[in-house]
Amino acid sequence: MDGNGRWAKGRGLPRIKGHEAGAQAVRECVEGCGELKVEYLTLYAFSAENWQRPKSEVIALMRLLDKFLKEKTPELIEKNVRLQAIGRLTDLPASSQQQLHKTIEQTAHSCFKLRRPARNHRRHQKSSAGG
Repeated sequence: MDGNGRWAKGRGLPRIKGHEAGAQAVRECVEGCGELKVEYLTLYAFSAENWQRPKSEVIALMRLLDKFLKEKTPELIEKNVRLQAIGRLTDLPASSQQQLHKTIEQTAHSCFKLRRPARNHRRHQKSSAGG
């Protein structure tokens, strides 16, 4: 999910508009994977390096995460999508952690596994065994 800000800038839009378009692209991707019977999907959504962005942009991204999860959780349940998250989730703001865990719990019995927010992962970091 890299390049949303550049996409917006290239169109003369604020960077957050690019991130909003990226969220819509995620929705479309998840729907397409469901139609194609893809069992697992992992999206890398926010790297550890992203914390270096301007504070206002990071706050806007966390608000976008919260909004997306609140609005789309019923749709995830309806479409039988199970959300899982990997990465250093404890670094996220408390409100984002709470909403993320709530969505994970509410979708726990769904079949299609969306390992969506690889939140706060490190780019080029080797994966450790088990997760």
